[in-house]
Amino acid sequence: ALDSDAAGTLFADLAGRLTELPGQALSGMTIETADEFRYVDPIDGGVSDHQGIRIGFADGARIVFRLSGTGTQGATLRVYFERYEPDAAAHDLDTAQALAALTDAAEALAGIRARTGRAAPDVIT
Repeated sequence: ALDSDAAGTLFADLAGRLTELPGQALSGMTIETADEFRYVDPIDGGVSDHQGIRIGFADGARIVFRLSGTGTQGATLRVYFERYEPDAAAHDLDTAQALAALTDAAEALAGIRARTGRAAPDVIT
């Protein structure tokens, strides 16, 4: 688990910059959208705010940051990467290599290493 205060500050700082991000270039990709999303239940209309931060790029790739468990015992930061690769010849690339531009962009956006002291994730799926 991450330090709750450090994780909360990281997330709040990123959320506070969302309106500034569209149009910026990171790792050779241009940010097209940046928002904090919420879930609206299609059955009962219930709303769950603050479900994560989405960063969408002009090429359709995206990064999603989610923070949970920010109580006194620590927090979990999940970072999801999504990228469509139309070139079949690149489908066998190592996942880390295929997503390198996105992982570099996530680090540039959030400063995870500097803010948490973590050099690598605990879990990769």
